[in-house]
Amino acid sequence: MIRLSGLSLPLDHPDEAIAPAICARLGIAQGDLRGWSMFKRGNDARRKSAILLVYTFDVDVADEGEVLARLAGDKDVRPTPDMTWHPPVRAPEGWRGPRPVVIGAGPCGLFAGLVLAQLGLRPIIVDRGRHVRQRTKDTWGLWRRSELNPDSNVQFGEGGAGTFSDGKLYCRVKDPRFLGRKVLEEFVKAGAPDDILYEAHPHIGTFRLVTMVESLRATIEALGGEYRWQTRVDDLVLESDGAGGMALRGLVMADGSVLDADHVVLAPGHSARPTFAMLHQRGVHIEAKPFSIGVRIEHPQSWIDEARYGRFAKHPILGAAAYSLVHHASNNRTVYSFCMCPGGRVVAATSEEGRVVTNGMSQYSRAEFNANSGFVVAIDPARDYPDGPLAGIDFQRKWEDLAFEAGGGRYFAPAQRVEDFLSGRPSTALGEVTPSYKPGVTPTDLSRCLPDFAVEAMREALPVFGRQIRRYADPDVVMTGVETRTSSPLRIVRGKDLQSLNVRGLYPGGEGAGYAGGILSAAIDGIKLGEAVAASILKA
Repeated sequence: MIRLSGLSLPLDHPDEAIAPAICARLGIAQGDLRGWSMFKRGNDARRKSAILLVYTFDVDVADEGEVLARLAGDKDVRPTPDMTWHPPVRAPEGWRGPRPVVIGAGPCGLFAGLVLAQLGLRPIIVDRGRHVRQRTKDTWGLWRRSELNPDSNVQFGEGGAGTFSDGKLYCRVKDPRFLGRKVLEEFVKAGAPDDILYEAHPHIGTFRLVTMVESLRATIEALGGEYRWQTRVDDLVLESDGAGGMALRGLVMADGSVLDADHVVLAPGHSARPTFAMLHQRGVHIEAKPFSIGVRIEHPQSWIDEARYGRFAKHPILGAAAYSLVHHASNNRTVYSFCMCPGGRVVAATSEEGRVVTNGMSQYSRAEFNANSGFVVAIDPARDYPDGPLAGIDFQRKWEDLAFEAGGGRYFAPAQRVEDFLSGRPSTALGEVTPSYKPGVTPTDLSRCLPDFAVEAMREALPVFGRQIRRYADPDVVMTGVETRTSSPLRIVRGKDLQSLNVRGLYPGGEGAGYAGGILSAAIDGIKLGEAVAASILKA
């Protein structure tokens, strides 16, 4: 098979146009084309008068060798790679050796557990939160009644923080083994729509993620895995490894019980602050890392569709339009869009009492009235929180506390019209754009709960973005604060063997450990960790 990339066709082309286009691109007669399948589909909307669909196809031709030799210098024509996941090791049938433990049931922990189960090692998966159905009810308690469950919310519980997001399934990590393909294929087996296998920017949405997570759990359990909910890890049992470091021997749970374990995948998520504090106290090697701070910004989705697609807005193939923006401000700060959620809503995402945190989510249909995105400023430890590995957490909490105060309590979020934000005056009412955040918003001055440097950079970036996307900086556009959990504020440092630098048997990974940024990259990292643990246990 030949993989042909970058083949462009008009947006409304008939299916019959594909085969002739493939033949023309490869320079073959139509009789030499035996078959084709679509591998990827995206769009090129740079010319709104003539939007193109851009395809990648896997093509079967009569003389593959001749085509590849003739087009050897063409980077868009190459042999179709083997994208099958090849397990590096597998336990013997009936294996009853030591069981690995996975801490955290988000994307990283989920796929670490799945791989370990598929390799015959019967993992134990523990999570401080609840299973996804009960977790959803707990999350609605905050959104509908201002009632927060600190252990079961947007951040904690089965599925991780990505469950209440747009369900984006693309990333920019290098993936030479095509582990991302395995993730997508497992999601399809679990009930995801087939289009995630070929859309250039696939997404699932919250409701579908819930049922998929349940299906993957059932698969893990059928293979001998075990889940333990509302099981928080409060300490590690460590001993000297005889070489100046430490070796993991068990986990101390919140109820005082000890779970023996010498192979543990640590996938706690980016908001596991008590866990981070415990690890630091126990001497696990941690370092502060950069993240970002800002707000969620909301526009009517129709504005974004028209700005991006012109007369093709609402075309069924294109769907709800997205955007990606960046500006390097004069105060040496970078402002950018983050986690853009077309046709979605802004959600309350705190995990701690008396604090306000925002995030964005949307369903598979992306059919709600507003688009929202993080509008954030990059920060770094050296300039902004230089006082040790946990200083980023203190930085986050400071602004989350101020946002709770500015919102007036009850987990209402502070909000402001763009015109008022640019003018430096508090909003006293909102205008044409209706905020989607629940339990509610309080019009106020967002500069009360953001660093001065961030406010300065954001005020500079808004008109710049407004020139790139029409009505982006419209006076009535709503900004809701604060967005502080863009990524983990620290990294649990690991070596090439994926184990902690100074604790043998501890395998940190995913977004919380500082090695991923979203569902797909976290799941890929989970597969790698599962493979590494299996290889160690089985002495491969």
